[in-house]
Amino acid sequence: MKVTEIEVHLITLEYVDWIAYQLNHFYGPITRTVYVVHTDNGLVGLGESGSMETQEVIDGYIGTNPFDWVGDEISLGLGTAMYDLMGQYAGVPVYKLFGQKYRSWVPVGSWTVSTHPHLMAETVEQYAAQGYTWLKYHLSPFENVMDQTEAMQAVAPEGFKVHYDFTMHGTDDHMPELLAKLEQYPIAGCFEDPLPGEDIEGYIELRKRSRLPVVLHHFPMGATYEVLMKPADAYMLGHSRIGDAIRRAGLFAADNSPFMLQNVGGTITRTMTTHMMAAFPTATFHFFADTETWKADVVKERLEPINGFLRVTEKPGLGLTLDRDELERLENLKLPAQEKWIIKSQFKNGTKMYNIADPKNSIFMVRPDRSRLIPMSYDSPISTEYWDNDGTPAYQEMFARIEREGIILERG
Repeated sequence: MKVTEIEVHLITLEYVDWIAYQLNHFYGPITRTVYVVHTDNGLVGLGESGSMETQEVIDGYIGTNPFDWVGDEISLGLGTAMYDLMGQYAGVPVYKLFGQKYRSWVPVGSWTVSTHPHLMAETVEQYAAQGYTWLKYHLSPFENVMDQTEAMQAVAPEGFKVHYDFTMHGTDDHMPELLAKLEQYPIAGCFEDPLPGEDIEGYIELRKRSRLPVVLHHFPMGATYEVLMKPADAYMLGHSRIGDAIRRAGLFAADNSPFMLQNVGGTITRTMTTHMMAAFPTATFHFFADTETWKADVVKERLEPINGFLRVTEKPGLGLTLDRDELERLENLKLPAQEKWIIKSQFKNGTKMYNIADPKNSIFMVRPDRSRLIPMSYDSPISTEYWDNDGTPAYQEMFARIEREGIILERG
């Protein structure tokens, strides 16, 4: 069996209607690259990635046997397609190419962005109704995390949990105190990256203080020696290549440490991640793919949760069927770009604050400290509005002023 052709398709995806407002403001329309790989014996393998591999990388797979890519260390997207082909050829589901099956049902979470408390509450209601029991989001100091949590708690069914991602800190909050306040809410589930990744000693101490699991995502030593120091209760691998994930899974298993894979993508990626987590001994932590945020996909099957779990398929390969019509539609889909907009915030003492948000620099929404403008807190008495370009002189004047000054503070 040899790879004879690799189709490369750049697609644009629409967000699900009810969550499109906030996701578009953070990121604008999302693009993905889909790989359709053909072999000389007529098999078709599927893979996808967030960015397109170079032609040199793609050409490296042409003429090879998919089995040459066991433990692929080059491309997660193309490696996924190789595993799909291997499984189809051998007549076994992909998870069997990794080892014994440790679980038939794999825990999965849902995802959103930090936004207004009433929209956070709507998100909990929507995802709970879809069968999710976890919701992850990156905290933003432009919203008060306690207000958000109270709004979510008010509508959450019993057992629904929030996965708080602090994006490696960046505010003037005292983390032990902030985590202690959040722990009081039944909906609070775990804390990801509450400190800079290199602060392993800080993690060890914080883990002792926290009643809820501390999750480490960004590793100073590449998820190797620091794991043996036990700085966290669970670990997260983000977009790791297949070979790297296999090695780390062995280390986590040896240390008896729960972990998960965070590989963002459509049903192709979600399915591949489910297969991997079904076979890794301690992959018991809920994973994220964000598939639930997109309206359409390029395969005919859907992998939907039941009580927070996905069933790993027993079909050969990934067990997916390409939807050519939808692939072509999404490849030709053109969506308007999200313009920059004004973050209009107000503190309870009446002070107003204005900043510019740029979807091309979405990190600003969760780590504004990197712009070196003003210290902020996740627990400030603050509320925020999204001020889109309404064509008024007031908007144009404020936008130009922020561009000149970087940030505006006005007394109430």
